Amino acid sequence: MFADFIKRLTAPDPSPLPDADARLALCALLVRVARSDGTYDQAERDRIDRIAATRYALSPFEAAKLRGEAEALEAEAPDTVRFTRAIKDAVPYEARIGVIEALWQVALADGVREAHEDALLRLVANLLGINDRDSALARQRVERG
Repeated sequence: MFADFIKRLTAPDPSPLPDADARLALCALLVRVARSDGTYDQAERDRIDRIAATRYALSPFEAAKLRGEAEALEAEAPDTVRFTRAIKDAVPYEARIGVIEALWQVALADGVREAHEDALLRLVANLLGINDRDSALARQRVERG
C-alpha cells in the first residue's frame, strides 16, 4: 500500500514532501517511538491523535484516520535510521523541531521517562539533524506542559 511512498521518501535525492505526505511520515515516526518500548497503549494512541489534531487542525475523526494510516506506514517503513534520515531530507528544520516535541509528548504520555526512550529520542533527534540544544529545549517545553 505504501511502497511507492516509501520508495519516494528513501530515494537517493528525495524532493520535499507535500504537506499531506509529510504529515503521514511524521505521524508514522510518532507511532514508531510509541511502539519502541514493546507496548502501544490507548494513552499513546490518544496522545498521537491530539498531536495530529492540534498540529494539523484536524477533527478527532481525521486525526484518528491519519494515525491509522501512520500505523500502517510505520509497519512497512524501513529501519528507523533510514526512515528518519529520509524525513530529515524532505522536511524543513523548524517542522522537525516540532516533531521532536511531539515525540517527547508521546514518550512521556505514560508519565514515566525511561532510559531506552531517552536513548531513542537522542538518536532520532540526531538523525533528524536537530542539535542537542534544540532537542533539550523541546523536551523541557513538553515537561513544563
